[in-house]
Amino acid sequence: MNKKEHKLFIAKLKAPFRMDRYKIIKEVGDGTFGSVWRAIYKHTGEVVAIKKMKRKYYSWDECMNLREVKSLRKMNHPNIVKLKEVIREHDILYFVFEYMDCNLYQLMKDRGKLFSESEVRNWCFQIFQALAYMHQRGYFHRDLKPENLLVTKDIIKIADFGLAREVCSQPPYTEYVSTRWYRAPEVLLQSSVYGSAVDMWAMGAIMAELFTLRPLFPGSSEADEIYKICGVIGSPNQKSWAEGLELANVLKYQFPQFSSANLSVLIPSASEDAISLISSLCSWDPNKRLTAAEALQHPFFQPCFYIPPSLRLRAAAPRTPPSAGIRGALEQRTSRKYSLTLSDKKPASKSPSVKIHAPLSAGVQRKVEMDKQETNINDKLVKSSAKQYKYRPPAAGTSPVKLVRTSSAISDTAEKLARTTIAAAGRQQVRPPPMKAGGWHGRSDLLARSHEMPLARNFSRKVPG
Repeated sequence: MNKKEHKLFIAKLKAPFRMDRYKIIKEVGDGTFGSVWRAIYKHTGEVVAIKKMKRKYYSWDECMNLREVKSLRKMNHPNIVKLKEVIREHDILYFVFEYMDCNLYQLMKDRGKLFSESEVRNWCFQIFQALAYMHQRGYFHRDLKPENLLVTKDIIKIADFGLAREVCSQPPYTEYVSTRWYRAPEVLLQSSVYGSAVDMWAMGAIMAELFTLRPLFPGSSEADEIYKICGVIGSPNQKSWAEGLELANVLKYQFPQFSSANLSVLIPSASEDAISLISSLCSWDPNKRLTAAEALQHPFFQPCFYIPPSLRLRAAAPRTPPSAGIRGALEQRTSRKYSLTLSDKKPASKSPSVKIHAPLSAGVQRKVEMDKQETNINDKLVKSSAKQYKYRPPAAGTSPVKLVRTSSAISDTAEKLARTTIAAAGRQQVRPPPMKAGGWHGRSDLLARSHEMPLARNFSRKVPG
């Protein structure tokens, strides 16, 4: 957000009685920190979601220091829900978001049959793009769960940044983060230091749930949650997670002993690539989990096409084909260069006719200049050879044999130069014409094809609500 946008944002915050501009329709959700309402912006008829916070806020500084406001102001991504406005009236704080039809939990709850793998791939691909963007900017969510993933048709977005933290913020972090079923093992064991890997663990559990419509680790308490995790991925040891054993020793906790289960049996509808990705995300050691950027490169997402956020603006701008740029530069340079070769005088006027016909006469001009270049080269070679082999009196003690070889070398060189001149004159008649402008098309098409990749497929289906 630049300075101009920041000033506009602050001005919106301080404007009084802004809630009168919205017409409340109905409540669509209720949580620990606030309730969410569907509303209509009266001036445009746009449908929005308004989050009303339960606690009261008595100053703007207090509102601006909220994690949700600070993080969302710094992020602008198509798969992160957009915060449109923040309103404080009568010490009550309202967040105005773009409206999404439902969340992922509602879709799974009302689903009669399993999602196809292409649908799971499409959603997970979008979420990993948002996480890669978020983590790159120094934030991790800490509360990823199906309820915080909002869906409209084929678009999915991450919402609810109330527990988001900066990677560079100082530990210790709060103990309770995220819903228990998607909580990473290091958080369950009350580690005071953790990072963006907690989001990757949650995504592994969510991805498995999308395939089966049932939670992968449905623990009823922290101890039962660890028990469920051990039953699926096996108990940790010194090799798989030495730091976890130390955390358990501090809590006087002993891991139940299980061997890892076969995820292909637990998730029968998932492919081998999907099982591989889930296994890489649900790893005991956070350092061994894939990052969001690495997950996007996994074979599971091979049918998708990922454009890094830094390149999206460049990709959206129209670009001139490489062949056209090179051809235009060559034609312009050729016409300018060879017109000066034919005449020492500068053109009197830059009429349009001269520009139009300059490329047409480039072939004749190029041939004339080639003839002159070869003549000049031959003259220089003869002069330089004569200068180089000019006879000098031998020094004292020099044998006459060397003089005989020198004279023969002079005659051989002259003879070779004569042959070179004759051969050059003969080649002028059979010299191929200069490459035409259309000669670049073959190479440009080949380069263009080498960069083409299959785009992500769009999946359409009806969404309840």
